[in-house]
Amino acid sequence: MRVPEAAIRKTLADANLQLAIYTNTGRFKENRSKAVAAEVLPEYQELRTRAAAIKRHTLDFLDVYLLQFESAVEAHGGKVIWASTGEEAADFILKLAKERAASLIVKSKSMTSEEIDLNERLAHHELEAVETDLGEYILQLAGQKPFHIVAPAIHMTRNDVADVFTEKLGIERDTVIENQAMTARRVLREKFLAAGIGVTGANFLAADAGAVVIVENEGNARLSHSAPPVHVAIAGIEKLIPRVRDLGVFLDLLGRSASGQALTSYTSIVSGPKRAGELDGPEEFYVVLLDAGRTKLLADKEKRESLQCIRCGACLNACPVYRKIGGHNYPWVYSGPIGKVITPQFQGRGKDPWLPFASSLCGACAEVCPVKIDIPGLLLQLRREAVAADPADRLLFRAWAWLMTRPAMYGMLARIGLRFSGVEMGPLAAWRAERDFPAVPEKSFRALWKERKK
Repeated sequence: MRVPEAAIRKTLADANLQLAIYTNTGRFKENRSKAVAAEVLPEYQELRTRAAAIKRHTLDFLDVYLLQFESAVEAHGGKVIWASTGEEAADFILKLAKERAASLIVKSKSMTSEEIDLNERLAHHELEAVETDLGEYILQLAGQKPFHIVAPAIHMTRNDVADVFTEKLGIERDTVIENQAMTARRVLREKFLAAGIGVTGANFLAADAGAVVIVENEGNARLSHSAPPVHVAIAGIEKLIPRVRDLGVFLDLLGRSASGQALTSYTSIVSGPKRAGELDGPEEFYVVLLDAGRTKLLADKEKRESLQCIRCGACLNACPVYRKIGGHNYPWVYSGPIGKVITPQFQGRGKDPWLPFASSLCGACAEVCPVKIDIPGLLLQLRREAVAADPADRLLFRAWAWLMTRPAMYGMLARIGLRFSGVEMGPLAAWRAERDFPAVPEKSFRALWKERKK
């Protein structure tokens, strides 16, 4: 298995990075606990149950709701684009940009756009795509990928940001956070005014209204979809919910699970281009519905619940593995427990087979999941599949089964193993290096039992 061992060890050895990860995820974790406490939100468990039921129902009838959503979008003057792959989704936006002569595209935070490598695709064709979320903008300047689903730059300090701004923007070094935010604001305001296309993600898609729901804290997403003449929303097909009236359940859960807020600062419900007489809003409105492995996962009834995820990031903040190795050691855009579950299913389990095993199975992720995804159970299923697909593992377990059914042979090998118990070589040395074991006794249990019988 291609585990990024060197990179993980480097992360573990970086005291400042460890402090940044633990401090930020710890704060989110503590705030969430306070926000969902029984005395604050007594209906919290009921909301989780309702949200999970709505998501399960939607996935069971996803074809119906997708068509309903498309009809509603078109009724409001928008258009739905069906993209089977990430390449198709990126190609549509590229083609649209060329047709509209839009050399500048502003983007709000979107993990789905990261999934399809949109920025890289546009840059390859000499089009400028600018991230407008503060954390994403910092990372774009630094040439890095998001570290966290919700808070993409939690691994960076104010000093790191000052260095990036000085190098990339050519300004005097300033470590005051408020000044750094104002610097980004000045630069990005000009981008909003000059952009030909605004690209957003979608937290939810309401099928009955043909509406795209965007939840944020900075207001940059609202500018991204209202200031440019063209708005393109990219969303996985699993983002659907049946009705706008269902939205309240998820809004009650999303902010609390993500950052401990009762409600995020901005919630935009967008259902098409601007109408006659309206001053704000785009002239064109498109929704790109992305499959990219989702229908394949939808067909798997045992693991379909992976698609219930609302990308709140609560499982990352609760995960002892994520809180040690950080987000950049995961191979794809989705990190933490949910990344271990959906990455092998979206990209194929043969690509990074180690991911489902990078878990203690402590269950903290399932405990905090607002839509009740059984992440540990899914990881166990993926582990079983990984073992079954590996010829070496199959051979090992067959050998183990053969040995366990032959007591005499087992006893002989146990005696031999006892003599070499202090010898560490090859893979055994690496395995023992991370584990503490008690001293090996001079006599085995079988030998002691024989003596006792005498």
